[in-house]
Amino acid sequence: MSTAALYDCRVSHVRTRPLRHSFSHRTYLWLVDLDELPRLPRWARALARFEARDHVGDPGRTLRANLEGWLAEQGVELGGGQVLMLAHARVLGYVFNPLTIYWCRYADGTPACVVAEVHNTYGGRHRYLLHPDAEGRAETRKEFYVSPFFPVDGGYRMRLPEPGAGLNLTVHLERDGGRPFTATVRGVRRPATTAGLLRAALRHPWSTAAVSAHIRLQGVLLYLRGLPVVPRQTRHADHGGEK
Repeated sequence: MSTAALYDCRVSHVRTRPLRHSFSHRTYLWLVDLDELPRLPRWARALARFEARDHVGDPGRTLRANLEGWLAEQGVELGGGQVLMLAHARVLGYVFNPLTIYWCRYADGTPACVVAEVHNTYGGRHRYLLHPDAEGRAETRKEFYVSPFFPVDGGYRMRLPEPGAGLNLTVHLERDGGRPFTATVRGVRRPATTAGLLRAALRHPWSTAAVSAHIRLQGVLLYLRGLPVVPRQTRHADHGGEK
């Protein structure tokens, strides 16, 4: 199945202010080369589809073309270099990607940048251009409304090393000198064979809908605990708009 890989993952969220709340859930993610997207048997395609409409950009173009066009606007030209994308695939007609990561290289193989694409549950989408250090660490100002319980201020401190045998991602939200929220993704690489996909789909039925439902449930629980909702706001216009 081309150069793709599957990662059996645990996603954890820890909130420390203004009240403490944590949860975790298991899922699986794909790591794919945008030039060699997986080609599944027809009968298995409902379990994994990669479509431009599910990410920032023109749904009539390819994922690669949309990303390169956006990077060019930021002054980054890959020159045909490799792009690896970590994301959920569309499953049974539905997908929700809270965070999609693109590791981008120049044509000579040297790292160019990392792009973090964030989606919220209101239909909004936003990309952050990052230039991590050798350990995968990067910082950026927060510019996009994600949680209904945090305003659009502060910044992110991330650690996003390119996956290998393991997946180890961390995102800290930093506000007022503290870290009120941390998200982590830990995973183990599995073969991206058709059999491997079937095993993952059986372990995590309709994984994309489950992720979306889990996030919404946690929001309801926080609201019931009295956490005030912050009205939607942005520093810049969202790609795709908010609904």
